[in-house]
Amino acid sequence: MSERGWNVYLSGEIHSDWRARIETGVREAGLAVCFSAPVTDHAASDDAGTGTLGEEEVAFWRDHMGAGVNAIRTQTLIRAADLVVVRFGDKYRQWNAAFDAGYAAALGKPIVTLHDSDLDHALKEVDRAAQATARTAEQVVDVLRYVLSGKLA
Repeated sequence: MSERGWNVYLSGEIHSDWRARIETGVREAGLAVCFSAPVTDHAASDDAGTGTLGEEEVAFWRDHMGAGVNAIRTQTLIRAADLVVVRFGDKYRQWNAAFDAGYAAALGKPIVTLHDSDLDHALKEVDRAAQATARTAEQVVDVLRYVLSGKLA
């Protein structure tokens, strides 16, 4: 089977190196993958609205503006993705990651969730919509290796 290039969107928590570990593993495996992601600079993401559309005094509207500007990027990249990986960390509630998973599911995009087993119950609906649930970034690389080349690790 000849490999075609895949677009993989990496959604979710921004406080660990999981994205870098997946990208390194994919590169080492020689897989034809292009990655995209939301803006992972927390301050830049929070200020996306006021940084582009101007200042806003009311916190609700400031957040609303930022969410809208960020959604342009997120929705466009998820629509362009062949597969979406959604990472849920243990420190913060990632409502945006859950929303990304739901958006990807509504578009019929294959989803791989990535989280520790202690979140299984809280994420049961999200995991049910996913085609695979991984515990480590390395397992995500193994899934990508298999679906892109038909080879096991």
